[in-house]
Amino acid sequence: MSQNNLYKGFEVELFTGSLNSHIGVSAEIEKKFPDFVKEPDNRNVEYITTPEKDYNFLYEKLITPRKNLRQWLKNKGLTIIPSSTLCFKHDIQFQRSDIDNIYHQFIQDNYGISIATSSVHINIGIDDLNKLFAAIRLIRSEAALYLSISASSPFLNNKLMANHSQRWIQFPKTPRKVPFFTDHNSYIAWIEENIANKNMQNIRHFWSSIRPNGPQRPLILDRLELRICDFVHDINLLLGITAMLELRILNLFENINTLDPLTASIFSIDQLSEICDKNEINAAKDSLNSELIHWQDGKKIICREWIQNLLIDLSSTAEKFNMQHLLIPIYKVLEEGNQSMKWINQYEKGLSIEQIMKFSIDDMIKNEDKSV
Repeated sequence: MSQNNLYKGFEVELFTGSLNSHIGVSAEIEKKFPDFVKEPDNRNVEYITTPEKDYNFLYEKLITPRKNLRQWLKNKGLTIIPSSTLCFKHDIQFQRSDIDNIYHQFIQDNYGISIATSSVHINIGIDDLNKLFAAIRLIRSEAALYLSISASSPFLNNKLMANHSQRWIQFPKTPRKVPFFTDHNSYIAWIEENIANKNMQNIRHFWSSIRPNGPQRPLILDRLELRICDFVHDINLLLGITAMLELRILNLFENINTLDPLTASIFSIDQLSEICDKNEINAAKDSLNSELIHWQDGKKIICREWIQNLLIDLSSTAEKFNMQHLLIPIYKVLEEGNQSMKWINQYEKGLSIEQIMKFSIDDMIKNEDKSV
């Protein structure tokens, strides 16, 4: 692993519960574990990893909090539920984790249970602002690919939905329209305008597939945050997705003129914004099988084929950084299907959602035990 690799960190949201219901204990978890924070709905909890360059360290950072939490949950007769939506039959009332939190009150009043989803946010460290915004433009243009690999939410309230990522369909993207930022100043002006006109309550209230992040937003930024992925319980696959993302960014830095959508697309930035939004919805519906519009030339392409082409484009960069092995789980998803596809197949063969989740929970535990 080269020192030229970028820093990477994660925000991982989880659902807790039993083998047939969602049970919220996030407020208790936050008190017990310093690396966990509660989410607005008590059935959700999140842990955050510190940034690392080395993928071996990243594996430990991702697996250890989950194992510690699982042991604590086990003593309460609970577990981690791998779906990115409330898959079991559930109370549709919002379940507050913090009744005194004004921002949580706003979320409950305006969005309700639609925000009760779990996901993984991947942060990539980029401290050069010109490179950061070029990367945000490129990765937003291809965000649908990452969603399609990670899709794990075909169920909601004990029903099979019509979407591979029900989470991304129902999640209230805010503000509704997000432009392609041409530079840091355009981002600052847009943020300030949207907070002033109440489209956003605060700087955190920017819920899109991707956004700039940093210690003092919107002024001080040092990373890209990809927010579109569903929860990925297979950590090797999550690291594969992260490696693909990092390689694409490194690839961009070597080919800014030919890969920055600002200069390398036939579309205007307004058109690009519309195309990307449509691609994300199509990917949420049909994931790897979805028909997407390529940001460069406007040609229609099946998502699985686009990912295959991208992996070919990244092969020399992967070899240069000795990261080819990290991409193996991506090829496996292309061959076998993503988590949603596997679950839908099991459901169509007659398994109940409870049985499907039980098998997936067992798989999670086996993989965690292997990491000892």
